[in-house]
Amino acid sequence: MNFSRLLTAVRLQPQAVVIPAEWAQGRACFGGLMAALLYEAMHAKVAPDRPVRSLAITFVGPAEPGVPISFEVESLRDGKAVSSLLGRALQNGQVVTLIQGSFGAGRSSVVHVPALAPVALKPLAEATPEMPYIKGVTPEFIRHLALRWGIGGLPYSNTQARQMGGWVRLRGDDVVEERVSEAHLLALVDAWPPALLPHLRTPAPGSTLTWTIEFVQPVASLTTLDWCQYCAQIDYARDGYGHVSAALWTAAGDLLAISRQTVTVFG
Repeated sequence: MNFSRLLTAVRLQPQAVVIPAEWAQGRACFGGLMAALLYEAMHAKVAPDRPVRSLAITFVGPAEPGVPISFEVESLRDGKAVSSLLGRALQNGQVVTLIQGSFGAGRSSVVHVPALAPVALKPLAEATPEMPYIKGVTPEFIRHLALRWGIGGLPYSNTQARQMGGWVRLRGDDVVEERVSEAHLLALVDAWPPALLPHLRTPAPGSTLTWTIEFVQPVASLTTLDWCQYCAQIDYARDGYGHVSAALWTAAGDLLAISRQTVTVFG
């Protein structure tokens, strides 16, 4: 089942969404997809003139593929310009993903500060080939997302660099060409492995514990077939935890989202 169909499923029947194993990340469902589906359920509860500004995401526990998941949304407050919502994804009666979201209408302001330019990556033509989907080696969800390294090292390459990133987009014969929304951006940002993994010499598990992401509004016009630029930077790491800031841009350099994650690594 492709990304577009899963988004449709959560809009039509949020109380019983089944994520197939092809979207797995180890024993759990791909975190970027979980965030995207819960965001989509939240977005349906907000007025159209209030786009999402920020999401604070906690992956409470692993969501198991093939088992129904319920996506629930609670409105915390509707102010004059900002709506605050709380979203929960539950499986077998337990919360697996939690999102606090802020959706806000634009305000009149004299403040206008342009975004910083993207980090210099290798051009798409010079970046590494797409990471292949290899059953039993790469995460299952990689069959749906294309990554091409343009800075830093690959996971487990013993590359002692602070930065990691490159080019990303959806892939697969079943990708539907449609306008990219914030739900797509969540998947594109979280498609990348934790930036700590290139520091390792041998494979070891790593995952996101908490994730805060902010969106530039209005979202730049691009489709699901377009490549985006991504770069993450390790701010600090010790004792199996890393603190990583990142950003996503269009190929033309327009800022799309700003991300910050606390990640865990078992190695």
